[in-house]
Amino acid sequence: MGRITVSIDLNASPDRLWSIVEPIERHVDWMADAVAIRFETEQTRGVGTRFLCDTKVGPIKLTDRMRITEWVPGEAMGVEHTGLVTGTGIFTLAPLDEGRRTRFTWSEDLKFPWWLGGRLGELIGGNLVMKAIWRRNLTSLQKLVEG
Repeated sequence: MGRITVSIDLNASPDRLWSIVEPIERHVDWMADAVAIRFETEQTRGVGTRFLCDTKVGPIKLTDRMRITEWVPGEAMGVEHTGLVTGTGIFTLAPLDEGRRTRFTWSEDLKFPWWLGGRLGELIGGNLVMKAIWRRNLTSLQKLVEG
C-alpha cells in the first residue's frame, strides 16, 4: 500500500476545526479532488456512516466508496475505502498552544487497482500527485477555518 501523510498547523481550536471537518458533505468545499458526496446510509455522522465520493484527479474520475470507522469529536475521523481504491485513512486533530491552535494530519494507506498503475501508481501517483493535491486541500481548509 502507498502511505500518504500531510499535515498543517491551524489557528483554530480543535473544536472550531472539528465544526468544519465534521460535516462530511462539506468536504467538497475544501477538497479539490472531491466533486460530490452522496450518503448510502440515513446516518451522516459517526461510525458506520457510508458514503460515495465522486473523485476527479486530472483525467481520472472514479467513485470512492467509504465507511466511517472511527469518530472521536474534536480528535479523529477514520475511514475505510472499499471501492476501486481500497485502504484506510484518518484525520487527526492535535491541540497546540494550550488548545488555541490545532495540528490537522491527514494520513491514508491506499491500494490502487492495476489500471491506475497498481503498486507503481501508489508510489508515484500517491506520493507525488495525491500528496500535492492534499497539501493544496489543507491550504483550502486553512482558508475556511481561519478566514
